[in-house]
Amino acid sequence: MKRTRVWLAALIAVFALIVAACASNDDEGPTGGTGTTAETGATGATGETGIPTFTTIEEGKLTVGSCLDYPPFESVDHGVETGFDVDITNEIASRLGLEVVWVKADFDTIFTALAGDQFDMVAAASTITDEREQVVDFSVPYYNALQSLTVNTQETPDITSTDQLSQGDVVGVQKGTTGKIWAEENLEPQGVDLKTFTTSPDSFRDLEAGNVVGVINDATASVEIVKDLPALEVVQQIDTNEHYGLAFSPSNPDLREAVNAVFAQMVADGTYATIYEKYFPPDSLPPEFAPSS
Repeated sequence: MKRTRVWLAALIAVFALIVAACASNDDEGPTGGTGTTAETGATGATGETGIPTFTTIEEGKLTVGSCLDYPPFESVDHGVETGFDVDITNEIASRLGLEVVWVKADFDTIFTALAGDQFDMVAAASTITDEREQVVDFSVPYYNALQSLTVNTQETPDITSTDQLSQGDVVGVQKGTTGKIWAEENLEPQGVDLKTFTTSPDSFRDLEAGNVVGVINDATASVEIVKDLPALEVVQQIDTNEHYGLAFSPSNPDLREAVNAVFAQMVADGTYATIYEKYFPPDSLPPEFAPSS
């Protein structure tokens, strides 16, 4: 079964659980409490019930690991965290009655740090993969992603796809990413050399300097990054059937279920669509994320 069908079924199941929980609590009213003292059926910011019991590292706070250098998903602007992931996370935390504490971390080690309970959650434009699921647990997907090829049009104006890369060409990738895995599987066999970077922006700066021929990176982030780099252009989008998920330590499944529950609420009431349209074209909203009619 394709992963798309699996996560869509999971999202539908979450909706069903919310409906069932709301029905079972109709006469009980809110039980109150969040964070380490949260109780099943606690009322979120929307006044809806059905949120499972959960715990966090610090009572009343949601400690979130992220790279914070990956616009439009997460970055820091004048000392303030901003981006699609940031808005999604802040809304989730608000509905759980939590305050978000952002912790900057390297993407290459962020999942092992999460598994070691250094964070409650990771929000870092993280693709759900089988390999990562050996280390952490993921929420239902919250974004559909593509890979891409970016080139320096002043240096290589004729390259418009990965098929035109030649033996010995050097392509930049970020350490620990699915873009790197895709490049290893598809570009190295045709003789392309890979240059690995710790952060995504570093690879684009190297491309701007003419030190690499191209960069393989998530398409949405690449389009945002090259806005301020006129010599660079995203010339190819590569459909790899990837989906982003919020990540959790396997030792805290209750928090993941609580997040899934409020995320389903956000989709149903249109909050997700509102946040999405702040960063992406409205007509690109996938139907599975459309509000309930």
